[in-house]
Amino acid sequence: MNKTVLTIEEPGDISRMLFDALTDAGFHVVHACDSERGLNLLQADATAVDVIITDIDQPRLGGVEFIETVRRNGRHAQTPILVLADDHDALRKANARRAGASGWMVKPLNLVKLVDAVRRVAA
Repeated sequence: MNKTVLTIEEPGDISRMLFDALTDAGFHVVHACDSERGLNLLQADATAVDVIITDIDQPRLGGVEFIETVRRNGRHAQTPILVLADDHDALRKANARRAGASGWMVKPLNLVKLVDAVRRVAA
């Protein structure tokens, strides 16, 4: 059975690139355009997610707050979360790690490395 990846990214080029790269690699992709919608999907009984990919900069609920909320949820407390960011800011990366992020990737994305990271954490 294919692993399911939840991507949380505003609609646009990156969202489409994530979808294409992950589906081409054999993953089932579920998409949310912001953290609040992502949380709603995670809380739906029908949504089983193996990996979460989220942008750290979210318009409603910030990426760190999203991670903290997911980690408090028993159902997805152990689900790997990969964070996408526009920079290498060490403090933001440390905050995301403390909140429970499993990995950090900087845009522009290397899609081969992204797919490899998803495979690693989904195993």
